[in-house]
Order: sequence, then C-alpha cells, then structure tokens
Amino acid sequence: MQVYLMRHGEAANIRVSDPQRPLTKQGQVEASLMAKWLSNMKINIDHVLVSPYLRAQQTASHMLEPLDDNVSLDTVDFITPSGIAAEVHHYIDGLCANTDIEHLMIISHMPLMSYLVAELTYDHQAPIFQTAAIAQIDYNLSDMKGQLLRLIAPIDLC
Repeated sequence: MQVYLMRHGEAANIRVSDPQRPLTKQGQVEASLMAKWLSNMKINIDHVLVSPYLRAQQTASHMLEPLDDNVSLDTVDFITPSGIAAEVHHYIDGLCANTDIEHLMIISHMPLMSYLVAELTYDHQAPIFQTAAIAQIDYNLSDMKGQLLRLIAPIDLC
C-alpha cells in the first residue's frame, strides 16, 4: 500500500482562529501543482483523510479536482497540528485492514506530518515539510511500517 502524507498549502497569517485560517493564493497554486504532479505520475488516490481545519479542507478540494470521482474523503478530527501520530497510525491500520485501499492520502499539518512519517517508517525519519509537500511511504500492512520513498514539494516541480 502507498501512503501519501501532505501538508496543506500556504495559509494566510490573519487574526482569526487557527482552524479558520484559509489558503493564500500561493497555497492554492501549491495544492494545484501537487495535484497535477499526482496526475502526471499516474498516482490514483483511493481514499483521503483530511483535517477539519479550513486550510486542509481547501487543499483537499484542490487535490481532488483532477482526480477520479471515485475517491472517498473522510474528515478526521484528530489529524490536526496537535494530533498524536500513534493514534493516526492505529486508525490507518484499522481502516486499511478492512478495505481495499491501495493509495491513501492524508492532508494535515506540521508538526503532525513529520511525526507521522517517523511513526510509519522503519527508520523513524522525521522530515520537515514545506507547504503542500507530499511524502510517499511504501507501507507494509503486515509489518505496520514502511519506507519513505520520497518527499516532494511544489518548489521541486518548478
């Protein structure tokens, strides 16, 4: 199974509650660039888990535009910036043990994305994600661990 962990696009730094911070125009472009990259790489996402925060929801909308209409999306209230990687790991294992998901995408925030890479991989790497960056993990459901294959950001595509 392939797991794609994505940080939301650039968010506005305005005086609203953190969960309500929207994407900037740059964040929208970043999300669209990454959606195009997925499409060009012929990566067919089956299922998306997304944070309830506005910027993550908006990133998911941009990601899903060019993808197949059969992609299912679930908003998961515990994949926020203060989320606990071990909880997300258990949720992923439970979800994937009972479904045919081959390509799972999670759209969330720092620092959770770094901690989640460490939680899901054999060598416990915890990379820093640029906005809209995607980490691809080749995940072994039997081992409940995987290998980080790549971390790509919009700047890498320019």
